[in-house]
Amino acid sequence: MKLFEKLENELKNVPNGTYAPYFYRVKGFRRNLAANPSELRANGINALFTETTPIILKNEVITGNRFSLYTNASALELEYYKNLENSFGKRDFIHNRDHYAPNFDHTMEVGVTGLIEEIKASLEKHKDEPQKVETLNGMLIVMEGFLKMIENYAEEAKKLRGNPEYNQEYIEFIIENCTALTKGKPETFAQGLQLMWFCHLAFLMEGRYAMALGRVDQFLYPLYKKDKEAGIITDEQVIEMFENIFVRICDCQDIVNICIGGQNMNGECQVNDLTYCIIRAVKGANVPGPNLSLRLTENTPDDFLDECIQLIGTGIGYPALMNDDVNINALKKCGYEEEDVYNYSMVGCIENFITGMQPPWTDGRFDTPRFFDYVFNNGFSETNKSVGLVTQSIESMTTMQEFIDALKEQIDYGVKEYVGLFNSRNNVINQEYYPQPFLSCFCHDCIGRGLDINNGGSKYPSVHGAAIMGIGTMSDSLSAIEKVVFVDKEATLEELRDALNNNFEGYEELHNKLLEAPKYGNNDNFVDKYAVWLVDYVYELFSKYKTRDGGMIYIAASANIDNIDAGYIINATPDGRKRGAPLSDAASPTYGKDTKGATSTLNSVSKPDYEKVICGSVVNQKFSPAMFTPEKRKKLAALVRAYFKLGGQEVQINSTSREVLLDAMDHPEKYQNLVVRVSGFSAFYVTLSKDVQHDILSRTQQE
Repeated sequence: MKLFEKLENELKNVPNGTYAPYFYRVKGFRRNLAANPSELRANGINALFTETTPIILKNEVITGNRFSLYTNASALELEYYKNLENSFGKRDFIHNRDHYAPNFDHTMEVGVTGLIEEIKASLEKHKDEPQKVETLNGMLIVMEGFLKMIENYAEEAKKLRGNPEYNQEYIEFIIENCTALTKGKPETFAQGLQLMWFCHLAFLMEGRYAMALGRVDQFLYPLYKKDKEAGIITDEQVIEMFENIFVRICDCQDIVNICIGGQNMNGECQVNDLTYCIIRAVKGANVPGPNLSLRLTENTPDDFLDECIQLIGTGIGYPALMNDDVNINALKKCGYEEEDVYNYSMVGCIENFITGMQPPWTDGRFDTPRFFDYVFNNGFSETNKSVGLVTQSIESMTTMQEFIDALKEQIDYGVKEYVGLFNSRNNVINQEYYPQPFLSCFCHDCIGRGLDINNGGSKYPSVHGAAIMGIGTMSDSLSAIEKVVFVDKEATLEELRDALNNNFEGYEELHNKLLEAPKYGNNDNFVDKYAVWLVDYVYELFSKYKTRDGGMIYIAASANIDNIDAGYIINATPDGRKRGAPLSDAASPTYGKDTKGATSTLNSVSKPDYEKVICGSVVNQKFSPAMFTPEKRKKLAALVRAYFKLGGQEVQINSTSREVLLDAMDHPEKYQNLVVRVSGFSAFYVTLSKDVQHDILSRTQQE
């Protein structure tokens, strides 16, 4: 049994007691419940780090886990502390709490002690500015607490010296690495990796979710290269250390994005030996995490791309393949400095992010197919229980353009409604009362400015992503209306309305005609032009608006699994989709409607201008496992490169056969370790809901 497998088993044996980070946080609050917001929040975080006792597991080589947050406190205490924490409130996702890629480049350069010295220097610089002094004192409290946590791990490891249940080589390794980190910046690869993991663990202890690790193969590469040249480490040891971390990410059921590859400002590919180690560790651990994203360039080595495709072929679905040129060009439009653009990474599922230089990410779902209901039913939707605008009546429409114009009015209103609701929710809290002192220490230039990450400290303002849902459903619906109503004149808009409102019951002939209309994903411009139009129009609308602090509102072409939930509440649509059925997924064609092969599918999907989809997109494809032989992998790599050259932005691939998926649904006990790509993440197939399993099953399997 490999080391990471032993650790997996060990992680199943959680400590006795209650997992209660709030218990420790409130212990910190109680040091001074009347303190200013920065001190209050900082005391809570400091207590998470200092008033917990580290637990070192027997199979950790890179130490750190959340077991220290369990407590045997009484039920009365727990209830009191929980209520007290709730009374003080906290940020959530929509208020820029998490989904963030830290500035680990700088952290590796100076270490924890260096960050503390920078805070002290900034305190001296801003000593006559009371608000900044409060903010910086909060940062100092949390970073000194973080340093103490690392010291505590070193001390706890020392207590295990001579314990026969522990591998003493691992214990000395942990003592050496932790002790070094308390004295200065990391000097070895293992120390750098340990510091990265401690930072991420601290974010988890705070209760954050989907915190990215960013460009691990870049910020750890100098330490890796130095150790390799000195003969201190081998690639096998590096892979083992990564596996040791990856199984803990899986255990936390967290979406942790690691970005690999990419290019520098000179166009040179940045794939290196450490990049290979990371994908081999992902393959070895074979768990649905981390969320691996490859920035694919024209210069990415063929052998590296082939190794990535081999990894995808295991069924794990990683890495997602990202078009580096498209993403860089998209981000350049936003006014970021070029050097910062080239260091972008992804947070959450696929969201493009300026690493360590803007507040945490937020997004929301913009389900465009619901606007058909408003056009057909005078601004009302019975199924969605919502109201749009009263636009031109369908009885008076005589051209496709008139229908498009009415739809545009509905979408325009929907965008204004979306932006208004988002900004009202995002703005509802007092930014000064909810500081994030620990997170701010990992964002440029909060320490230098003496400001919180959400209150002017970051180099760039916050951005928000509006995720367009149902591009395939929209395109297919408009194609069907044009073909059946205006070209073939086989139905009127009134008849189509009645068919939709009756979920096609009694309208079977019309339903069949709608289903037979051209469908997105078959390289047919009759329908593909509507995908192009939709992206252009929605981008034009959202780009008019800003976030509370002046950042852009991006658009995305993603849906996570919300296309399934949205399908339950959106009326039948003109493409022939019945009420309750899922919308098309993200930027993908409607599953089962792309019938002419992968080349035609990707030709269609590449036609919209993805430089306008600044946030990022998701295109799910499913290939037969037979596609992953050495010769066929070359064809698959060529297909991906051609697709990206045409302007495609992203593709992610499942390679598990339909037969295996069906059997796993009937006999889940046989497939406990079956990993599949869901949307912007992977998961164990048997843990997914039946709806999500069916959605994956329905994807067109390319042969």
